[in-house]
Amino acid sequence: MGSLVIPAWLIRARPTGDVALGLGVVMLVAVLVVPLPSWLMDAGLALSITASVLVLMVSLFMRRPLDFTSFPTVLLLTTLLRLALNVATTRAILTNGHEGPNAAGHVISAFGGFLMGGDVLVGIIVFAILLLVNFVVVSKGSGRIAEVAARFSLDAMPGKQMAIDADLSAGLLTEDQARLRRRELEEESGFYGAMDGAAKFVRGDAIAGLVTTLINLLAGIAIGTIRQGLPFGEAVTTYSMLTVGDGLVGQIPALLVSLAAGIVVTKGGVEGRADQALVLQLGGAKPLRLAAGAAVVMGLLPGMPIIPFLALAGAAAYGAHLQDLAARTRRAVAEAPPPPPGEPPASDSLKMDLLRLELGYGLLSLAAGDAPRLSEQIRTLRKTTAQELGFVLPSVRIQDNLQLPADTYVIRVKEIEAGRGSLKPPLHLAIDPSGNPPALPGERVQEPTFGLPAAWIEEFRREEALALGCTVVDAAGVLATHLTEVTRENMPEMLSFAETQKLLDEMTPEHKRLVSDLVPAQASIGTVQRLLQALLAERVSIRDLPTILEGMQEAAASGARSLSPILAMVRMRLARQISDAARGPQGYVPIIALSGEWEQAFAEALVGPGEEKQLAMAPSKLSSFMTALRAAFDAASSQGEPAVLVCSGSIRAHVRAVVERFRPATSVLAHNEIHARARIRTIGTVL
Repeated sequence: MGSLVIPAWLIRARPTGDVALGLGVVMLVAVLVVPLPSWLMDAGLALSITASVLVLMVSLFMRRPLDFTSFPTVLLLTTLLRLALNVATTRAILTNGHEGPNAAGHVISAFGGFLMGGDVLVGIIVFAILLLVNFVVVSKGSGRIAEVAARFSLDAMPGKQMAIDADLSAGLLTEDQARLRRRELEEESGFYGAMDGAAKFVRGDAIAGLVTTLINLLAGIAIGTIRQGLPFGEAVTTYSMLTVGDGLVGQIPALLVSLAAGIVVTKGGVEGRADQALVLQLGGAKPLRLAAGAAVVMGLLPGMPIIPFLALAGAAAYGAHLQDLAARTRRAVAEAPPPPPGEPPASDSLKMDLLRLELGYGLLSLAAGDAPRLSEQIRTLRKTTAQELGFVLPSVRIQDNLQLPADTYVIRVKEIEAGRGSLKPPLHLAIDPSGNPPALPGERVQEPTFGLPAAWIEEFRREEALALGCTVVDAAGVLATHLTEVTRENMPEMLSFAETQKLLDEMTPEHKRLVSDLVPAQASIGTVQRLLQALLAERVSIRDLPTILEGMQEAAASGARSLSPILAMVRMRLARQISDAARGPQGYVPIIALSGEWEQAFAEALVGPGEEKQLAMAPSKLSSFMTALRAAFDAASSQGEPAVLVCSGSIRAHVRAVVERFRPATSVLAHNEIHARARIRTIGTVL
C-alpha cells in the first residue's frame, strides 16, 4: 500500500489565519441562505456551545479587561454564528418537522427530549425563564455598565494623559514607558467604547431568539396541520418539541456569552483573576463568622431544614478559622526579630571599593545629621564629572575610621591612599590666590588639595577675608575639592572593563551599528578601554564616544594596531573639543611652542621599529629640557596665562610622558590637534 502524496499546489493553497477567518465569516453568511444537512447543523450547534464555554472561561481567568481586547469581535462572531444556525434550524424545522424529533438534527432532539423531560409545557416555561434572564437581567445590566464605563473612560482620558505627561516631565517615566502608558490608555478607551456597542448585539440576539421561536412554533403547527396533514395534537407536540429544543440550544450559548460580557465589563477596577478577587474580598474572617451565625439562626427557625444550614455554617466558621490562623502567622513573621547576621563568607574580603572616603570621628557630622552637606557635594561631583568627562564615577563609600585622628580624612582609590587632609569644622578655610599666607588671625595650615598657604578662620571673619581677596571655603567644600582633584587624577584607574562595556551598551540606537562594526571585528573591548583611559589620563572628555569610535575605526582601516597611532588619530578627530578645553578666558588658546632644536632632539632620540619606538634621551638632556620647560611655564603663569605645550605629532606622546612626571596637569598638544578655526596666541617657547 503506497503512502499518501499531497500535491504541492494543495500545500501552497493552505489558507493563512486572516484568510481562514474571512472564509469562516463568508460561510456563516452563506448558511443564512443555503440549506444544511442535519449532521452539519449538529456540528455547528456543538461549535456554538463549546465556543460560548471557552469565552466564559477566558473572561473568568483574565486579570484585567485589556487582556481580552478582542472580546467585542468575538461577541459579534459568536452572535453571527448563532443567528446563522438559528436560520438553518428554522428552515429544517419548517421543512422537515413532520418527519419527527430528529428532523433538525440530534442536538436539538436531545435538548428537546432531555431538558424538557418529555413535557412540552415544562420546556416552554424553562425556555421563557432563560430568555427572561438573558434579555432582562444579564444583557441589559452588562449593556448599561458598558455604556457608563465607556462614558467615564472618555471623560477621564484628558486627565490621565496630563498625569502621564507630568510624570514624564518629572523624570518618573522614561519616553518608552510614557509611550506604553498612552497606548494602554487609548486601548482602554477604545475597548470600553467597543463593548458599549457590542452589548447591543447581545440584546438583539435575545430578541431574535424570541421571534424565531414564535415563528417556529406557530408556523410549524400551521404547516404540519394544513400542508402535511398531521392531526392537530401530533403537530403541536412535534413542532413544540423541535421549537423549544432549538430555542434552548440557542439560548444557553447566548446566556453564557452574555454572562461573559457582564464579567468583562464589571471587572474594570479589579486586578487578578475572578476567583482570586472573590476569595480575597469575600473571604475575610469577620464576614465569614457573621455569615455562619446567620446560617445557624436560619436553620433553627421552625420548619427549616437544619442540616444544609448547619453544613454551610460549619464551612463558613472553618474558613474564618483558617483566615485567623493566616493573620496570626503574618503578624508573627512581621514582629519576629531579624535573624542574627551570619558570618560573612570569606569571598567578601576580596571585594574592593574603587573610591572610599574614611573620616575621623570628629568629621562624621559632615556626612550625617539633618543636612549632610558632604553627601550633596559628592552627588554634585558625580554629576559634574559625568558632564565634563563623559564618565560616571563609581559610588563613593563613606565610612568612619577610629584609627584616624578626629579631624583627619583619607581618600582611597582601590584601597590605596590617594589623599589625606585635616579639617576644622565649623571653621572656614581662607586661601589667598596669590600664594601668600592670609593676613587674618587663625591657625596657619596648607590647603590639602594644592598645598597653598591657608588659615582656618571663624565664621564671623568670612566677610573680612572676602574683602581681602581670599577664597573662603567651609570644611565640606575643602574635602569635596580634594576629592574632586583626586578622582580626576585617578580617573583612568576607575574606568574598568565592565564600565567600558556599560558605556558601549548605553549608546543610542543610531550608534549601535558603529559599535557592532568596530567591536570585536576591528578592536576588542580591552583596546577601547585602554584608549579611553589614555584620554582620561590627559583629562580629555570621552563624552563624545561616537567620534572616538569613529576615530578608532579610521585608524584600524589605515592599518594601525598599537595604541599610540590609534590615540593620535582619535585626538585629531577630537581637535575641536581639545581646542575648546584649552581656550583661555580671553577666547584664544595660549600656547608654548617647542623649539626646533628640542623637536630635533626628541626625534633623534626615538629608537625602535615602526609603531614601537621608544624615547632614549640622555638623562642630562632630559634634565635640561625640564629646566627649560619649567622656566617657560613659570613665565606664562606670572602673566596669568594657563598655557599648553605644542609640538609635532610624531613626538607628542613621548614629550607628554616626560612632562607628566613633574607637571601632570600640563596639556601637551600636537599641531594637528588644534582646530583650524581656533584662535591661538604664542606666549613662549621652550628653548
